[in-house]
Amino acid sequence: MTDAHFEITKAATFDAAHYLEQGPADHRYRRLHGHSFKVEASVRGPADPEAGWVADLSALDEALRAVATELDHGLLNDHPGLEVPTLERLCLHFAGKLRPRFPGLSRIVVSRPTIGESCALNL
Repeated sequence: MTDAHFEITKAATFDAAHYLEQGPADHRYRRLHGHSFKVEASVRGPADPEAGWVADLSALDEALRAVATELDHGLLNDHPGLEVPTLERLCLHFAGKLRPRFPGLSRIVVSRPTIGESCALNL
């Protein structure tokens, strides 16, 4: 099967604080609070005939962890593009950082597992 396409995925975690200014003045989202986040990045495409893989999982892992480390134990609102740090904007942040190195990037999922929330960006 020469036209097979594969999708590989790596995950990383980080903890960060944020606040949101949307909603009523007394809404709990307006207060500074933190979450444990999980981010998954998937790369899709055919396996390279020489290497035998879609992308180097180790390289994807390293790149994903590097972006997560930039955010870890910090205030998300302080990062350009995350002034309104929603799950949607976090997906876009990770995609923007990873896509130049992984043109086959196909999906980013950012979740807050402890509260059962997630957002997926399909590229």
